[in-house]
Amino acid sequence: MLKNRNILITGGPGSFGKTFVPMTLKKYNPKKLIIYSRDEMKQWEMAESYKNDSRVKFIIGDVRDKEKIDRALDGIDYVVHAAATKIVPIAEYNPFECVKTNIIGAMNVINACIDKRIKRVVALSTDKASNPINLYGATKLASDKLFIASNSFTDEHNTNFAVVRYGNVMGSRGSIIPFFFSQKSTGVIPITDQRMTRFMITLEQGVKLVWHAFDDMHGGEIYVKKIPSMFVTDIAKAVAPSAKQEIIGIRPGEKIHEQMIGLEDAPYTYEYGSYYKILPAINNWAENKNKIKKGKKVNSDFSYTSDTNKEWMSIEALTKWISKNSVPLNLI
Repeated sequence: MLKNRNILITGGPGSFGKTFVPMTLKKYNPKKLIIYSRDEMKQWEMAESYKNDSRVKFIIGDVRDKEKIDRALDGIDYVVHAAATKIVPIAEYNPFECVKTNIIGAMNVINACIDKRIKRVVALSTDKASNPINLYGATKLASDKLFIASNSFTDEHNTNFAVVRYGNVMGSRGSIIPFFFSQKSTGVIPITDQRMTRFMITLEQGVKLVWHAFDDMHGGEIYVKKIPSMFVTDIAKAVAPSAKQEIIGIRPGEKIHEQMIGLEDAPYTYEYGSYYKILPAINNWAENKNKIKKGKKVNSDFSYTSDTNKEWMSIEALTKWISKNSVPLNLI
């Protein structure tokens, strides 16, 4: 589907984009892949890796600026919306900025994609959007709702929108593994709560889920990959086995456990081999056979949470992943 096509990714120099771009270039050989973001330094650094690849282009712009998005989308076939304000404490203390990027920015991307008749759009979401207790999660829930409902407006334009929902992306900028690495030399790893659990997904798995969404979507789906959970204390042991763990208390907006699918979503959720698919409650889309395909409806009491997950990652498995990937501190 992506072969010889023009693709744009918002927030492209972020951790996801840095993995999505080389993997997509290698597998699909798109005609053009545009990196759209407002951070010129990250773009400049990333551009050094692709200065001899004419397929990769860079555009400075903000998702808050609809006119610039309109211009950037000229000739584009597919869009990945990865731009977001996503660090939980920063969002709590800077709510206006979080809303402008995650909600107003999402509206701008949606409207521009419809106007430009983009074929398919996949927006990245987070487990924090399910039953949110922090502003970041609340804005991403609003963003998810915007992308899903926007399929109502596109009958004549043939633009389809879908969402992929992730857990903790291992090694991504601002996430827990690089943070623990930054604290390793002190001999003390701060733990907010020893009961805390998180979903664990690699960037490569995240990219493949986006590919699958582009291939499978009819519009309105939320894709949730089946991934393992891990105790935060075990993540600390894998990163710094000899360090002392110090309990410091939960930060503003932080959950003990994360949730990707809640009880309220169970009536609209279908299970597949390696993922779940949440269909919208609106417009009877949850009964659309083209969207359901070969999925099996989950039980009415189903939920997908990091503490009740059936699959768990061991300390040994994470240690092996860290050794193989050599998580760089410059991700922090």
